[in-house]
Amino acid sequence: MTDTTLQLEDAAIGLDADAPTAWSAATWFAVISLAATSFALVSAEFLPAGLLTPMARDLGISEGTAGQVVTATASVGAVTAMLSNVLIGRLNRKTVLVGLMALAVASNILAALAPNFWLLLLGRAGLGIALSAFWALSVAVVARLVGANATGRGMAIVTLGVSLATIAAPSMGALISDWLGWRSAMAMTAGLALVAMLLQFLSLPTLPASASNSLADVFRLTRRRGIQLGMLAIVLLMTGHFAGSVYVRPFLEHVTLLATGPIALALLGFGIAAVVGNIVGGRLADANIRMALVVTAVLMAFAALALVLWGVHVGAAFALVTLWGLAFGMGPVVLPTNLSRAAPDALEAAGSLMVVSFQVAITIGAVVGGYVVDNYGATAPLTLTAVLAASTALLALLQPRS
Repeated sequence: MTDTTLQLEDAAIGLDADAPTAWSAATWFAVISLAATSFALVSAEFLPAGLLTPMARDLGISEGTAGQVVTATASVGAVTAMLSNVLIGRLNRKTVLVGLMALAVASNILAALAPNFWLLLLGRAGLGIALSAFWALSVAVVARLVGANATGRGMAIVTLGVSLATIAAPSMGALISDWLGWRSAMAMTAGLALVAMLLQFLSLPTLPASASNSLADVFRLTRRRGIQLGMLAIVLLMTGHFAGSVYVRPFLEHVTLLATGPIALALLGFGIAAVVGNIVGGRLADANIRMALVVTAVLMAFAALALVLWGVHVGAAFALVTLWGLAFGMGPVVLPTNLSRAAPDALEAAGSLMVVSFQVAITIGAVVGGYVVDNYGATAPLTLTAVLAASTALLALLQPRS
């Protein structure tokens, strides 16, 4: 980046763009509190995957209807992402983050105590607000805590909570539900949110608002070529991922002919590799964001296409699912960092666009992936993943060097 850009960024968000690589204990504590926040929020988001059957039975609804608690979280989150940075105005960002976790605590408690489906939906909607507003602010807050040149590293630690929650939440939710009931599992996520809120309160420095965003400011940001390319990269890569990853298990069942036990091991390898991908993605993003995006996309494209070509072989299938997990772990670090580089003077507004892009990608991926697998078979979604990921790599090459 040029000196002018760095000066603009310093003035806009009040950080030292040339901050030293070594972080103080206070900085580590603050960043870890945000990782705990992401773990708590994403655990609550994915928890219903392991609770649908007992939840539906207890509330007297179908499992399909119970599954709409996930839809409620995502749909409310998409709207919140556009409005959150407008509504919070010039409130201190520490106050906002602590308040969001208080909302998450209350929402999870409401979901745990809900006597009917509609109050359960209301609780999940509150979680959607907390989740999306947190992610919309995350890049800007991390940049202020660690400096612009270490944003990738900081986001890698924050998104580590996502990978851990994705692995742990469904299985732990199912186990706790079997032991103590689904309501106890929901209450557990309220406890996680409370711990994260306390960590934020104790560790985050005061974060006065550097700017007050309007909705017009957010939309005006979309005129920048870098923002357009960054949003398109998110939509392409994450649509490809969610269109294909949902159908990795059916692929392993019907093409690789694996039993349930080996499939569980393969998916565990995916999750562990995603954790490693968080760390690798953070390092690459800070070193060269353009190359980091190319590497992430190429790895995902190769893993998906190679599964289609050689996935009948057990060893190859295990290795390629793990490689896919590595690429997926890099994505949530590299993609937001890439987008933020196009708007150093408007990181919060860029954060809103980042969350919207992810939500759109998840929605399109789920719809298109389902259509493709129903009409063209188990390998078709993976082929689509490879095509969209390869397109992302080409798109990354169009971006200016950083």
